[in-house]
Amino acid sequence: MAYSLNNKIFALLTLLLLCFNCKNETEAKPTEEKKEKPELIMHKPSEMANFMNGMYAYNMQIKQQIINGEIPASMPLDLMKLHSAEMSNGHARTPVWNSFVNVFIESQQSVVDTLSNVELKERYNATINNCLACHKTECTGPIPKIKKLLIQ
Repeated sequence: MAYSLNNKIFALLTLLLLCFNCKNETEAKPTEEKKEKPELIMHKPSEMANFMNGMYAYNMQIKQQIINGEIPASMPLDLMKLHSAEMSNGHARTPVWNSFVNVFIESQQSVVDTLSNVELKERYNATINNCLACHKTECTGPIPKIKKLLIQ
C-alpha cells in the first residue's frame, strides 16, 4: 500500500511541476519589431509625357467631333513645345525623332485646315499614323493607346 501511495504522490508532484513549467500558449506573444515600410515615391511624369497626354486628350476630342460630323475649329496646343519639352529619363531627341516631330506638327495642323481638299477623316488618321510611326521607333509603350485614336 505504501508503494501505491508513493506512486500516487510522485504522479501528483510530476503533474504539478508540469503545470507550473508549461507556458501558457494563450499569453500574448511579445510584439515583433515592426519593419518600416519603404516610403512610396510618386512617379512624376516628364514635361514631354504630360504634353503627350494632352495631345492624346485633344485628339480623342477631335476624333469624337469628326465622328459627330463636326469640323474642328482650332488647335489649342502649342506643338512647338515638342522641340523643347523635357524628355523622360533615358530618352533624348535623335535625328529620327526630330524628323518625325516635324512631319507630325504639319499633319496635326492640317486637321484644322479648313481649306484642305483632303477629307477630314483621312487627314486625322494620317496624323495618328504619324504618331504610331514615331512610337514604333522611339518609345513603343503607348502604341496600343494611340491605336484607339484611329477612326475606323
